[in-house]
Amino acid sequence: MEIVHYPSFSRALKRLSKNEKKDLDDAVRAVAKDTNIGELKKGDLNGVRVYKFHMVGQLALLAYEYDDTNDTLTLLAFGSHENFYRDLKKKV
Repeated sequence: MEIVHYPSFSRALKRLSKNEKKDLDDAVRAVAKDTNIGELKKGDLNGVRVYKFHMVGQLALLAYEYDDTNDTLTLLAFGSHENFYRDLKKKV
């Protein structure tokens, strides 16, 4: 499986501490293991899945898309719930 990410995901990833990166890596591994683990969104975010996980004791969200034909997992965004979906709609 190929894992790719949006440039905005990469920029946000650089700002994380080691503990936060570890928690995010664990979440990405969980998603890669079972791509249907996240909740499928509807409407403006049709086709996007969001996986909820804990990052250093706080609830965080990881948005991703999975393409069966190319076996590609695309990481779109991660962060806290505050304004997450509003910002995600701008990216997708």
